[in-house]
Amino acid sequence: MSLPADAAMASTRYPNPNLSPSFDGDDGGVVLLGDGEGFSFFDEQGDGFDLEERGALRRIPGLTTELEDVTEVEYRQLRLERVVLIGVWTSGSLLEAEASMTELAALATTAGSMVLDALVQRRDRPDTATFVGSGKARELADVVASTGADTVICDGELTPGQLRQLEEVVKVKVIDRTALILDIFAQHATSREGKAQVELAQLQYMLPRLRGWGESMSRAAASSGGRAPIGTRGPGETKIETDRRRLRTRMAKLRRELAAMATVRETKRSSRRRGAVPAVAIAGYTNAGKSSLLNRLTGAGVLVEDALFATLDPTVRRATLPDGRVFTLADTVGFVRHLPHQIVEAFRSTLEEVVDADLVLHVVDGSAPDPMGQITAVREVLAEIDAAGVPELVVVNKVDAVDPTTLAVLRKAVPDAIFVSARSGTGLAELVDALSERIPHPEIEMSLLVPYTRGDLVSRIHRDGEVLSVEHTGAGTAVAARVPVSLAAELEPFRVAEALRN
Repeated sequence: MSLPADAAMASTRYPNPNLSPSFDGDDGGVVLLGDGEGFSFFDEQGDGFDLEERGALRRIPGLTTELEDVTEVEYRQLRLERVVLIGVWTSGSLLEAEASMTELAALATTAGSMVLDALVQRRDRPDTATFVGSGKARELADVVASTGADTVICDGELTPGQLRQLEEVVKVKVIDRTALILDIFAQHATSREGKAQVELAQLQYMLPRLRGWGESMSRAAASSGGRAPIGTRGPGETKIETDRRRLRTRMAKLRRELAAMATVRETKRSSRRRGAVPAVAIAGYTNAGKSSLLNRLTGAGVLVEDALFATLDPTVRRATLPDGRVFTLADTVGFVRHLPHQIVEAFRSTLEEVVDADLVLHVVDGSAPDPMGQITAVREVLAEIDAAGVPELVVVNKVDAVDPTTLAVLRKAVPDAIFVSARSGTGLAELVDALSERIPHPEIEMSLLVPYTRGDLVSRIHRDGEVLSVEHTGAGTAVAARVPVSLAAELEPFRVAEALRN
């Protein structure tokens, strides 16, 4: 997929170059063809094709025509929607506009859709009525009709009015980028907290967009005889007001549940802080390899998948540096450009892992079309959750898939970054060295002579402190170490002068 080379063009339509001819079923259906000028549907009975040509047609990846039961048929009908993308390019470079549309196509694919076509409108600002303007909306309707699409996805957040008027023109369902991301989050949420966070974000998005058929949503409830039922007499309450009240009630309940879950999470963080265990949060763009890096450093066994937002629930694991210091690594939800504010608000308790961290490991996909744009997008979200002041270590991942020219540009643009490959292990030693330098050291340095009868204290020094040297003498274990304040108080009776220890 590519945008027009001439930025001065008002609008351009371009088909999906990666879409190959495919059958939708073996016993009936349609054939989808991409010939570089658009897409067409032909009867699957074979008009224009012989058996050999049919056999050469490539199937949709991951889709089988052998259905085991009716649930698989229903799932396919639900998830494999045929979509057309529409975007408005208002500002920025051609590379940024192309990256945004490519990302929208990846989001649609992750949600389970089949991208048939895409259009881009060059405008100073989105049209207030239909987002793309009346002329482009009619052109979009023609594309939808010719391709047989059942959904239009807009690269932006539509107002309720824009959504309604664009649907009236194209005659199919219209969703925006925010609704698409929320749908992906809903598919991937597994924990109780994750599901509650996603539901809250969806309700926040739906509240101003409640719509009814005809005038039914604006009428007060009434019986067929014209008399209002008991309990609804008087001013009454319209149907849309009832639905809004129910949404607000549900949102209030979800907020209470999330507040209780946040208390549990804060208790766990307080326990780590009391033990003076440094905290490192892994943040970055979605699909940048954060979970892969966590698995490499800690062996956490977190789900790794080549999909956007594969991991929503935070994972915290302990890791040990070569000098014996222990720290925690927290994997967080990924970010994208224009991450919906509903998601940021709902996942605020999860993102507090970043706010309270001693160091942010900012993972960047070096093989992405616009890695610098990813860095900017992530830093914008970090600033939104008040984490901009947390020390940051940029880690450029997937260097094994980056060409040397792009790699040289990245090294110049981000000179302090660490370049690694979580898949091959390249650069992980340099990353560990950088972590050893950047992770805070224990506050108090002590010279100790611990009796052999207090081996438990020596064990705690190794576990919670940073051992500088250790020597076994006739009087006990001589240890020079940095230890946290909480442990220093217990070790004070065994503290000795440096000259005496020598």
